[in-house]
Amino acid sequence: MDKILIIAAHPDDEILGCGGFLAKYGGEGTRVVFVAEGTSCRFNSDEINDKHVTNKIAERNGFCVKSLSTFGITDIKFYNYPCGRLDVIPIIDINKLIESEIYDFKPQTVLTHAEFDNNNDHRIVYRSTMMATRPGVFKGLNKVISYEVPSSTEWTFSDVFKPNLFEVLEQKHIEKKWEALKCYESEIFPYPHPRSYEGLMALSRYRGIQAGVEFAEAYRIIRSINK
Repeated sequence: MDKILIIAAHPDDEILGCGGFLAKYGGEGTRVVFVAEGTSCRFNSDEINDKHVTNKIAERNGFCVKSLSTFGITDIKFYNYPCGRLDVIPIIDINKLIESEIYDFKPQTVLTHAEFDNNNDHRIVYRSTMMATRPGVFKGLNKVISYEVPSSTEWTFSDVFKPNLFEVLEQKHIEKKWEALKCYESEIFPYPHPRSYEGLMALSRYRGIQAGVEFAEAYRIIRSINK
């Protein structure tokens, strides 16, 4: 199977976006890169370097390691740029971060955020990934694909995520995705929130209906080169 590089803004985005795919195929040959941490956005700017905040960041990263171990993934990179504040980081720095990961890992497939998303960090990571994966730079990179993040991607109402690739799943894959997501205790909400068990199941059924199957996870092909 191809080497797959998942590029996410925050810990939990990878499960919400690709958890069914990972449950189906496992994590062999997969690296996951997190550009930002997912915690400091809950605190004021003058608090983000305080010890209690850095401890919370480390704790969430620990949840992430546990979550990804569900799929056998151990190749994980945390860059810990400030959550919700990627717009204050020079975009060239984020571009180069992602480029360096591609040079180092040499993936055939890159998965990242969708172009249209309500979260600014997600949009920035998408744009930087597009720059880092521009054609002709990495000869072995054949596929660039975007994923949706429930309770973020669908909350854009002008330009919306339009999937053109559906990964067919079984209920056991959704259950495993849910088990992995539960490692992020603060990201679980009661129904009808999209990050509830019922919400994830409903989205998987809806994407399945679009594809004519019972369950699916939706993606959008940005570029695919057949050789």
